[in-house]
Amino acid sequence: MASKIASGLLKFTRRAKFGQNVFISSTCSGKLTVEHDRHNRRFIVAPGGAGASERAVLMYRFTGDKEVDLMSTFVPETFRGQGIAALLSQAAVDFLLEENLKARVSCWYIKQYLEEQPQQLYKDLVIM
Repeated sequence: MASKIASGLLKFTRRAKFGQNVFISSTCSGKLTVEHDRHNRRFIVAPGGAGASERAVLMYRFTGDKEVDLMSTFVPETFRGQGIAALLSQAAVDFLLEENLKARVSCWYIKQYLEEQPQQLYKDLVIM
């Protein structure tokens, strides 16, 4: 399935879901794995490969029974501008859809990402 990514450098990504915890994304810059660490309530990408010390992270917390707060994204400086925050944001949106959750969005980047998506369904996920 091909989907557009908001990044100027990254136009398309191919995503395959493996179980409930790992997404493999094939991009023009290579393969990246988005891991959903449910226990620590975060999505992780290690752009340098498995075992890399630098990781990009999207953090969330549950604020209600079916409600989360998408709190923050962090991408190490050496990996910025490659669409990694967009991949993390898309994984979080997929999680919201799969679990039938609504989200408050504290993170400025995720707010921007959602605003740039044309799908009304994404906008319906956000609690204002």
